[in-house]
Amino acid sequence: MSPKPIVLDPDIQSLQDEGLSVEVMHGHLLVHQVPYVKTGGKVGRGIMVTELAGNVGTLGKPSNHQIWFVGDVPCHANGTPIKALNRTEGPKDLWPGFTAQHRFSNKPHGEGDFPKTHSAKIRHYLALIAPEAAAVDPDATPYVGEPVVSFDPEQIFNYWDTASTRAGILAVTAKLAHYRVAIVGLGGTGSYVLDLMAKTPVREIHLFDGDLFEQHSAFRAPSAASIEDIAARMPKVEYFAAIYAKMRKGIYSHAAYLDDENLSELDNLDFVFLCVDKGGVRKMLGEHLIARGIPFVDTGMELCVLPEANAILGTCRATLCTAGKSDHFGRHAPQSDAPRDDLYRSNIQVADMNMLNAVLAVQLWKKHCTFYLDHWRPHHHTYSIDSASLTRDEALNLPPHEDQADQT
Repeated sequence: MSPKPIVLDPDIQSLQDEGLSVEVMHGHLLVHQVPYVKTGGKVGRGIMVTELAGNVGTLGKPSNHQIWFVGDVPCHANGTPIKALNRTEGPKDLWPGFTAQHRFSNKPHGEGDFPKTHSAKIRHYLALIAPEAAAVDPDATPYVGEPVVSFDPEQIFNYWDTASTRAGILAVTAKLAHYRVAIVGLGGTGSYVLDLMAKTPVREIHLFDGDLFEQHSAFRAPSAASIEDIAARMPKVEYFAAIYAKMRKGIYSHAAYLDDENLSELDNLDFVFLCVDKGGVRKMLGEHLIARGIPFVDTGMELCVLPEANAILGTCRATLCTAGKSDHFGRHAPQSDAPRDDLYRSNIQVADMNMLNAVLAVQLWKKHCTFYLDHWRPHHHTYSIDSASLTRDEALNLPPHEDQADQT
C-alpha cells in the first residue's frame, strides 16, 4: 500500500513518492533515515530539517538555502568531515524536545536563485551526504519508503504557524502552549484580547459574555462584520468563536454572564483576562481568582470628552495579579458601580484604545509566561493619551538604585 500523502503539495509529495521518509511538523519538513558516515567511519542515520515557506498546499520558494541536521558531523567515506557542508551553527532547539546538532550552508555554483523548491533543496544536500555512506555500505540509501505521521496530531492551528517558524522562535512560543485561558467580556478590549490570543498556541480559550453582537459592537471589534452578521444578533461568544475557528481549535463559548452561581467555571483554568466595565463584577471576579491562586489580568479604560477642546482625553491600564503579588489590585482596579463622575457615566470606548488596552494585557501575560524577558516583573501598566506615556508599576524586582517612584 502506498503511503498516505503527507500534505496536499506536489513538491513535498514528490519526495515521498521517491521513497524518502518525510514528515511535516511544527512548520518544518523533516527527512528521516538519511544515511551518513560518522567520524569513526561507520554509517549512521540522521534527519534533515528545513523550514517550510508558503501556505499549505501551495508552498513557495524556500526562505533560505540552509538546512538543519540531527546527528553527528557527516563525513566522507574516509572519515574526514565534509567541508562543503560549511557548518554555520548548532546545536539549537527547534521546538521543545527536538534539537538539531548542526546547520549546514551550501549553494551550487552558478545557481544564485537556489533553491527554487523545497524538494530541490533536500535533493542537493542528499547528494552531498548520502553517496559517501553508500561508498562504505552499498545498502545505505535514504529511499527506505517508510511512511511517518503526516502532521502533528496535537497541532492547535488549522495550518502551520510559519510566522514562528520563519522567525526561529518555536521553542519560545511553546512556553504558551499548555495554557487554558478565559476571556471574560467580549466588548471592545476583550475582542482584541481574543484576536491576539487566537494567534498563540494556547490549548484552550474560553469566552464568557452574555451579550449579543450588535451594530455598535462592530465598531469596537477586530475584523469587519457584515450587515448580515449584525442582523443575526448572535451571542458575542458564538460570533467570535466562529471567526477564529477558521484559524484554530480549542475555542469554547459560554453565552452567559458570570455570577456567584457559575464562577466555578473559572476554577480549572490557568489564566484569566478580565475585560468588564462594572466595578462590582470586577471585584467579585478578582476576589474569586485571588482566593484560588489563579493569575489574571484586569483591563480598564477611562476616557472623557473635554468640551472646550472638543477632544477625548484619558488613560487605559492593565493590572496583573499573580500568586506572588495581588495586594495592589484594589488600588488600581475600580471595584464600585457607583458613578464617580461623568467619565464613568459616559463609558466612552474607541477601537484603537481598546486595541492598545488588549496589547498591554496580553504582553503582561506573555511576560508572566516568560515569553518576554522583563527583569522588573511589573504587575501594572498605564498608558496616558495626553503625555503619550507608558508607565511601569507594581514591580516584583527592581534593579539597584531604582525605586517604585521612577518607573516610567
